[in-house]
Amino acid sequence: MPDIFGITLPIFLLVGVGYLAVHIRIIDKPQIRGLGVFVIHCALPALIVRALVSRPLNEIFNPYYLLAYGLGSLVVFLAALFIARRLQRKPLDASALYALGMSASNSGFIGYPVAALVVGSPAVAAMALNFLIENLLVIPAALTLAEVSSQRGASTRVVLIRTIRQLLKNPIIIAILVGTTLALSGLSLPAPLFRAIDMLATAAAPTALFVIGGTLYGLKARGMAGDVTQIAIGKLIAHPLAVLLAFLALPTIDPVLMTTGILFASAPMISVYPIFGQRYGLGEITAATLMVTTLAAFLTISLMIWLLQTSSLFVVS
Repeated sequence: MPDIFGITLPIFLLVGVGYLAVHIRIIDKPQIRGLGVFVIHCALPALIVRALVSRPLNEIFNPYYLLAYGLGSLVVFLAALFIARRLQRKPLDASALYALGMSASNSGFIGYPVAALVVGSPAVAAMALNFLIENLLVIPAALTLAEVSSQRGASTRVVLIRTIRQLLKNPIIIAILVGTTLALSGLSLPAPLFRAIDMLATAAAPTALFVIGGTLYGLKARGMAGDVTQIAIGKLIAHPLAVLLAFLALPTIDPVLMTTGILFASAPMISVYPIFGQRYGLGEITAATLMVTTLAAFLTISLMIWLLQTSSLFVVS
């Protein structure tokens, strides 16, 4: 177990540094948001482009991984939506946000740093594939349902078109398209440009963890224990379990990719979850859930790594 904490503790120490930096006013919330913009628009896209131009595409775009991770995420999304909407009688926008919280991992800010320490370079390729699933499937589905609920006068078609337009402006999607185009063309980036991209990519993981810590400062989780616990259990337990079962259902299993997928699924929900929540009047519960889930993830991810280490099906370095 000490060697497992050797993997997870540095990650959550960086989260703690970000929290402490805001607490003692070395940096303030608007500056944290600025760093978050840097990570989303510069560092993570650079990381994706670097991965796509540095390895053969057939090593990155693995259809089995896309199918397993996508299927596991979709099953959790639909199950969470059914429970919240049909069994608990929550509004459609709230149900969609609950489903989003349980099925969309923070792949860039927490999932990638954890997976990179555990499995190494395959984590970058898996992150790019996760971004495709999250940005083209899970997030659009949740936001479309929430928009249809909150704007009852708008047609589903109009909402879908608006969502697609937003996706086309997403820097992560643009980076995947650019990196894939470069890889398919066989063109090599000029050495100075590649070094600049490499430097940006190297900054992605530590800056992302620092941003998560700063974002958590000031969030509260009082009076919402039931809903927060429901979403947290769905994200930290149900999501990785569903991804595991999806991998096991496939005829061909790559132990490294399966390990990587489970680790990504074990991460807390996306960091912009409270921003989506505010848009639909659920700011408090989504912020509280992000805080509780991120803190609990230190223990659940550590436990997950230990379970993976003890099983012969998985590869943990």
